[in-house]
Amino acid sequence: MSGAIDEAVDGSGSPEKAPSSSKAVREDRIARLRLIRTPTVGPVTYAQLLLRFGTAAAALDAVPDLARRGGGKPPTIPSRASIEVEVAAVETAGARYLFLGLAGYPALLARVTGAPPALIVKGRRAIIDRPVVGMVGARNASASACRFARGLAAELGERGVGIASGLARGIDTAAHQGSLDTGTIAVIAGGIDVAYPPENATLQDEIAERGLLVAEQPPGIEPRARHFPYRNRIIAGLAQAVVVIEAAPKSGSLITARYAGDFGREVLAVPGSPLDQRAQGCNLLIREGATLVQNADDVMEALRPIDPRATLGEPGIGGYGNPRVPADAADTDRRAIADLLGPSPVPVDEIVRLSGRPPAIVQTVLLELELAGRLERHAGGQVSLA
Repeated sequence: MSGAIDEAVDGSGSPEKAPSSSKAVREDRIARLRLIRTPTVGPVTYAQLLLRFGTAAAALDAVPDLARRGGGKPPTIPSRASIEVEVAAVETAGARYLFLGLAGYPALLARVTGAPPALIVKGRRAIIDRPVVGMVGARNASASACRFARGLAAELGERGVGIASGLARGIDTAAHQGSLDTGTIAVIAGGIDVAYPPENATLQDEIAERGLLVAEQPPGIEPRARHFPYRNRIIAGLAQAVVVIEAAPKSGSLITARYAGDFGREVLAVPGSPLDQRAQGCNLLIREGATLVQNADDVMEALRPIDPRATLGEPGIGGYGNPRVPADAADTDRRAIADLLGPSPVPVDEIVRLSGRPPAIVQTVLLELELAGRLERHAGGQVSLA
């Protein structure tokens, strides 16, 4: 096995001290990956399982029974051998893992409910310890917008700010090009070894050498439509502020901005002509309260330490704070909570209110339902029947 999982680093870049031995560390990482890759274990459920059972190994043992309580068949847990194949692929790619809850994982992202249980990174990890600004925008951006994005990214980089974007065509590409010499973070939708879009393959390689490449999906995974919102939430979670430069009203860039607002980050936008469809999303953001950006000074004024009360969670695992006493649900609890669920997403807080059950009981039932494949989680802490 490899250094891809054997070590973790803290903010200074030093190896994490092993809790007992390198073998124990490796076994824990393998168990975490088996849990993460289990089909019905999403980021929220992963965090709750670790908090409830303490270790990934104990959580794996509990998954089948919890799924049965949720009224479904136990999910197929990946074998150790399949995880070893994945780890070998990460090592071959020259990358390594950062695990939620362990040293080295991005501190701001760790506070977000639904944070990725593991990231695969390649390059200069220390960039994420700087102030980071997300920069996103239209794929079919105008030449003037790309020039502005490239110049803004370069000037912010010279002031010690890391630039995070999604390596898409247009504004993302310009942002990475402008900050390649000072510190750029490319969050990609597919595997760490998959170049997308193909024309950015050389740029992706350069970022892996000089900046930081970040992936949530395992190696070999080609990006699909559902992966891009996941990527967008990582960009927003890594950043103290997100700048939008040209975006249509229903674009992925506005999804990133929405995540940023939900996470308590600053949302900034560059205004444009009302006659240009690509500017309508930015103008809408400004009308709704986003900070208008004309230069790097405007962005720097918006950068400030994140107020912990403004984030969705607490320090700990995926915004869930410290371990708490497990809450076992009765069959009457399960029926009452399941009856409140339907195909339309509903906030978890509303289920707590309507059911009259304690939040811990509600979370336990939702955990069981998700493991059984009967629950789907949505942005904004909402859930529905799958």
